[in-house]
Amino acid sequence: MPDKLAVITGPTAAGKTALGVELALQLNGEVVSADSMQLYRGMDIGTAKPTAAEMRGVPHHMLSVADPAEDYSAARYALEAARCVDDILSRGRLPIVVGGTGLYIDALVAGRTFAAPADAALRAALGAEYDALGGAAFRDKLAAVDPHRAARLSPGDKKRLVRALEVYILTGKTITEHDALSRARPPRYDAVKLALTFHDRETLYARIDRRVDEMLARGLVNEVRQLLHGGLRRDGTAMQAIGYKELAAALAGELSLDEAIERVKRESRRYAKRQLTWLRRERELTWYYWADEPDFDSARRFSTAFFARHGIE
Repeated sequence: MPDKLAVITGPTAAGKTALGVELALQLNGEVVSADSMQLYRGMDIGTAKPTAAEMRGVPHHMLSVADPAEDYSAARYALEAARCVDDILSRGRLPIVVGGTGLYIDALVAGRTFAAPADAALRAALGAEYDALGGAAFRDKLAAVDPHRAARLSPGDKKRLVRALEVYILTGKTITEHDALSRARPPRYDAVKLALTFHDRETLYARIDRRVDEMLARGLVNEVRQLLHGGLRRDGTAMQAIGYKELAAALAGELSLDEAIERVKRESRRYAKRQLTWLRRERELTWYYWADEPDFDSARRFSTAFFARHGIE
């Protein structure tokens, strides 16, 4: 039987971090972050990375493990997070995966073997070919070998179109075939999943807006400025994170600070909506709904009873 682990997920600003710590203290656990931006060093305020005080002595893994100039991937996360999970299990403790990046959580739990490692030279050549041919013609080229994946992608989705053709050239199998093989394997871990959100979507949105204001009060603008002064490119993956992209534009004089702040709030709300859409498709997921404000005592009692029913205590 696969080893068990607990998962606390949900949209941004739903209280995942605090509940994860509460459960770790209750269940002899350690937290493994599943946030695609908290991975980056120097990106603390805008990613809501937990502080030492918020961690309350609970070990946290997969925080600040990558340079913001790197392009991090779900494949790399699945590999590195699994090492953390296995180490925690080997010490007789409970891994508690906490975060809202659904793709990363799914990759970790499944033990997914990704289709092929990236080939920078081939990817660059295919990217240039995409630019020369145009998206529609490039997608037609992919459709000749992988019609299923081509049908799922828009002509403007350069990154995924290039990756799909790259996989075929490198492995001789389509990315559709690789995905089918991956899904056919049993999962690496037996994950018991709990998702947090609010009864009223507007309550969540108001909480998101307040958190953006708190981030700004803590120095988010200066954090973005320091990253840029340190040489981080604005078109890099890390700088596409919500909050960083908009404030970088403000610092460049392309937006007023007020306009940038409103965009951060709007994009954060949109991101929460996308997260909820992703999670709603998950069948093996139990939801816990907050009322107006999180009540962590009640949530801890509910969660410990919930996990106990699934063999985690």
